[in-house]
Amino acid sequence: MRWLGWLIATPVALLIVVFAVANRHDVRLEFWPLPWAVDLPVYLVVLGVLAKGLVLGAVVTWLSGHKTRRRAREQRRRAESLERQLRAAESAAAIPALPVVAAETDRAAH
Repeated sequence: MRWLGWLIATPVALLIVVFAVANRHDVRLEFWPLPWAVDLPVYLVVLGVLAKGLVLGAVVTWLSGHKTRRRAREQRRRAESLERQLRAAESAAAIPALPVVAAETDRAAH
């Protein structure tokens, strides 16, 4: 499966490099209400926006899975608790109980 990742990542990386080489001219970014402005190459602006979108999408996806992860944790804890109870019941059943008849005959002898 590792070769599949390389098969996909290599053309994507090549496209990014070609895009960066073809779009080296500067654009001026002004942060409107603030008096700041910066000159950046077009490829940095575009790739920066794409990277920001990727990170933001990953964060939103991770946050939306909170309920599912919490439920899975609760179910795992419940399963572990039930397994401990089962092991305790099995070990209690493995200890032989005292015969009731022998106990009654000892009491009768006293």
